[in-house]
Amino acid sequence: MGLRQTIEALLGVSAYQPRPVDGSPTLDSPEVEQLRIAMGGQLAPPSISQTRWYLSDIETAQHEADQGMLDRAAQLMRAARGDGVLAGVLSTRTGGLVRLPKRFRGDPEIVAALELGHEDESGEVRSIFDEMLPPQELALLAEDGELLGVGVGELVPVPGRDYPVFVRLEPQFLHYRWMENRWYYRSVGGLLPITPGDGRWVLHTPGGRVSPWQHGLWRAVGRAYVRKEHACLHKENWESKLANPARVAVAPQSAAEEHKQSFYRQIMAWGVNSVFGMTPGYDVKLLESNGRGWESFNQTIEQCNNEYVICIAGQSVTTDGGAGFQNSDIHKSIRADLIKATADGLAYTVNTQMLPAFIVSRWGEERLTSAAVMWWDVTPSKDRAQEANSLQIVGQAISQLRDALAAYGRELDIDTLCSRFGVPIAGDRDGDGAPEVAPTVRAIRPVEPTPTDKAEAA
Repeated sequence: MGLRQTIEALLGVSAYQPRPVDGSPTLDSPEVEQLRIAMGGQLAPPSISQTRWYLSDIETAQHEADQGMLDRAAQLMRAARGDGVLAGVLSTRTGGLVRLPKRFRGDPEIVAALELGHEDESGEVRSIFDEMLPPQELALLAEDGELLGVGVGELVPVPGRDYPVFVRLEPQFLHYRWMENRWYYRSVGGLLPITPGDGRWVLHTPGGRVSPWQHGLWRAVGRAYVRKEHACLHKENWESKLANPARVAVAPQSAAEEHKQSFYRQIMAWGVNSVFGMTPGYDVKLLESNGRGWESFNQTIEQCNNEYVICIAGQSVTTDGGAGFQNSDIHKSIRADLIKATADGLAYTVNTQMLPAFIVSRWGEERLTSAAVMWWDVTPSKDRAQEANSLQIVGQAISQLRDALAAYGRELDIDTLCSRFGVPIAGDRDGDGAPEVAPTVRAIRPVEPTPTDKAEAA
């Protein structure tokens, strides 16, 4: 089995998916490399931003996405990231996640290389995993996966070392051709076919293999963003026109024109701590709006903020910037199953499309069968404390039960108790509370020699 077949088996690529067309430009094509060098290494063309959004734009984005064009949906999500509330809650789910403890399992040599890395000039040991897959790039890829249902990136070769660096690419230039069942990327070198797991392309699809954009949060988040933006603009318009009271100057009808104009100029120059001395017939008062329309704007803004939180966190949480921005507090802000879903989806992409490139470049294709895998430990810290307390209580209960049963000539079933309360036992692989027993080797009984054998031996 070749490298391509090994990677396809690892990814679970369907036999019905067509292979890339021979002769089509790729990341390694000379013309693409020359264009990238001329642009300083850039692969994507300059991004296009839209500064004013309307609800009709979301409908247009939906129709375009159904045709495989994610331009408008990605532009909408890039604009929505500028909202402070959304940015804060989203960074808790993605940025906080990728900075949780990482766990590795598999080949000890590969695990040691990923965990420890190498020592730099300052004597500090740097992790190859973090150098190859920067946390910020992984967080951006996870954000694209949650919002759009799909994200894309590139493993860029680095001269002087045998492992690349991951760079997240703008999903605005993703294009899916339904009749070919293939993703393309509109780059500076033209339309490039994406081959996930080929050592260069990374395609993150937590929204599913079929129409992943249908399962992203971009429609709900986009609708809340547009409504909030309009409410903020209308609120500012109201404040600029009606929040400040109008000054009303009343002069007596019999006053001379020059006296009226002098009085009006004094009112127009009304400053801080102004004092007016007026004769009978003159009056000064404030005219304020008695309307309460501003309350509807605040309610709309609050509803949109709450919709952000429900979409991203799965529950209503405090978004004051305190909880959720530390590893120990992430579980207080984001529903546990959503953290687990994001972590599992991102780890699957890392294990199937990113780590194999590093393993093949350093150890060769044959080491893929015994490769290492990683995952993020999303277990809340409070659960660990409860688990330790539970084990302590179980230990005390075992001692007391064993002494109590001994008085009646009975023995405690330790295996059943350990299995029920999840007590770790050395050598217990199936979780039944008892160490695995090596298979019994039956002794071979020697065969008695026959009289013929005895005679031949003599």
